[in-house]
Amino acid sequence: MSDNGLFGPDSVTWRVHADPILWVAGLRALFLQAVHPAAMAGVLQHSDFRADPWGRLRRTADYVGVITFGTTAEVERMGARVRGIHAKVRGTDQATGLSYRADDPELLRWVHCCEVESFLSTYQRATGGLTPEQVDGYYGEQTRAAAVVGLDPAQVPASAEAMRSYFRDMRGQTAVDRRARRVASYVLLPPMPRWATWSPARPAWAGVAGLAAALLPAWTRRLYGLPTPPGSAAAATAAVRALNAAMRAAPDRYREGPHLRAARERLAPAQVAPAQVAVSPAG
Repeated sequence: MSDNGLFGPDSVTWRVHADPILWVAGLRALFLQAVHPAAMAGVLQHSDFRADPWGRLRRTADYVGVITFGTTAEVERMGARVRGIHAKVRGTDQATGLSYRADDPELLRWVHCCEVESFLSTYQRATGGLTPEQVDGYYGEQTRAAAVVGLDPAQVPASAEAMRSYFRDMRGQTAVDRRARRVASYVLLPPMPRWATWSPARPAWAGVAGLAAALLPAWTRRLYGLPTPPGSAAAATAAVRALNAAMRAAPDRYREGPHLRAARERLAPAQVAPAQVAVSPAG
């Protein structure tokens, strides 16, 4: 029997996460996550993000790929590994004096909501392809992903309105300090190999990361001190649509991730040779 994993090819999640624009959405999620002080304390004290930003981004992409497109066993193994790592991450935020744990449901919920809201909103602005019912369906599906990291699915926003309400409630706990700006600077201008220093790779990356920042909600851009002139949201939407059109024109091997390709191969119907039918001669 085919193993669809958490979602399967008919899910809204497959439709959204198969789109190449998800790379931009992932960077947006990092900017959004950084405005939570406890999340920043955990990243800076326990993560190798500054020393190896590319490795961290690859591991995050691998996690999302496995959770989305992996088999049930692969998802279970990934979930166990992530929960084990989270259980060891704890400390005190030097800026606020408050203790934190990576497996704290409040912190896990923040990270989850920043990710899935970024994935969904970026996809919508790039394609406009989902109905309100499909948007709610996506958030409902993503409660399964929340359960993988140890969250109670009933305590995770499962609709667009619930997600909007969650971020309204959380805005009072957000702030952009020097730590958040430091992480943002690593997203915008990460260390690159020497060969890339004077190549088009650096300005191209800065352009994509800058677009991710432009796609943030207005209240988040104000926290970062980014300009929000009239028409800036519409300009960002037009830019991400143009980028998505260009990415979709690329060959499959460049715009499809390895987890998606593996899932399609796994779920492809078996090629069965036609049966040989014996026809008796007319009597």
